[in-house]
Amino acid sequence: MKQKKVAVVEGVRTPFCKANGAFRQIEADDLGAYVVRELLNRIPVKKEEVDELIFGNVIQPPNSTNIARIIAIKGGLPDKCPAYTVNRNCASGLEAVVSGANQIILDKSKIVISGGSESMSHFPVSFPDKMREFLRNLNKAKSFGDKLKTLFTFRLSYLKPELPEIKDPICALTMGQTAEIISRELKVTRDEQDDFAFLSQKRASEALQNGRFAEEIIPVPLPPTYEKMQLNDDGIRPDQTREQLKTLKPVFEKETGQVTAGNSSQITDGAVALLLMDEEECKKRGITPLGYLSYSVSVALEPSRMGLGPVYAISKLLKDTNLTLQDIDLIEINEAFAAQIVAIEKALNSDDFSKRELGRDKAIGVLDRNKLNVNGGAVAMGHPVGASGSRLVLTLLKELKKRNLKRGIATLCVGGGQGEAVLVEVN
Repeated sequence: MKQKKVAVVEGVRTPFCKANGAFRQIEADDLGAYVVRELLNRIPVKKEEVDELIFGNVIQPPNSTNIARIIAIKGGLPDKCPAYTVNRNCASGLEAVVSGANQIILDKSKIVISGGSESMSHFPVSFPDKMREFLRNLNKAKSFGDKLKTLFTFRLSYLKPELPEIKDPICALTMGQTAEIISRELKVTRDEQDDFAFLSQKRASEALQNGRFAEEIIPVPLPPTYEKMQLNDDGIRPDQTREQLKTLKPVFEKETGQVTAGNSSQITDGAVALLLMDEEECKKRGITPLGYLSYSVSVALEPSRMGLGPVYAISKLLKDTNLTLQDIDLIEINEAFAAQIVAIEKALNSDDFSKRELGRDKAIGVLDRNKLNVNGGAVAMGHPVGASGSRLVLTLLKELKKRNLKRGIATLCVGGGQGEAVLVEVN
């Protein structure tokens, strides 16, 4: 099965920074606008030529409804440029890229900016319904007497905040608990999880030291004075030792669990923007793109096993394109949890799992770690949920180009029980 290829011309991202840290005073719309402005400065395309902007965002700030439109205008695009927001949980940034590509494939657009932005620092805090009722009644009160009477109904308990949980409303489990479930299903040990987490930190540290991210990261001036610049991802720990990881206690299942803060992705702020273009339009303009988006798939599975979404997505993508795992030069899988990545490796290489779950005659094959997340992943860099999918595409294409390789897959698991994957190619 084939589809029209879409050129990915260029892309940039902010550093990914730990929530409530460097970017705590910058909201998601401003992070997104910043990468859009910088992208426009780097591409051989006038801002008036951009047909549409599509951005992923998960938290959906209450003061920024349809945040993509706000990002478009703040980012310098003309008022006439339409924009919309997509939300496929952790794959929102990848869904934005796929949605932009689909607009081009359908000949509805020639040039699209896609990406994602998330400020985990600015998650909304809600209050009990009684507080809402109190404020509504106070607003409706006409006379001073009525207002005073309403004020006397107030109770301090109304001010008790209701903090959001990263919990699936379908299966009533946190994402960490779902990681524990697939860890038990695929018999992933604590040592295997910590080994992978250490590898992610080691690779990301080496990539940072060697300037592997320099082409994709743009420095961000920090408020309130804007005199200091944030230059790099701040979750990478060059001094991380394997022994330190071993001492950490489980977070989600304290008595019997294995998932710790050290072998989980970090809660992070960040934004990414990519320029997509019709392949023929790209050739007509004499532009050499980073590469091409060749195919995309989305799948669904039990919400409690959501971390295995990339297994089902990779299986479908390879079937649809008549490729094998050996045909893929590099793979980027979002590291929601180290347990999840190791479980994916085991599932891909299991005859039993492939027959029972994927309808295949035998295992898909060994996922070569020399091809997997070669510069580390979300365990080290962090996971700004609305932006991570776009970051995978950007990092993957740039790395394929640097290594003079041809073909790669970017994929994520998705809260709620889904998976999404794209095939990219470099000429």
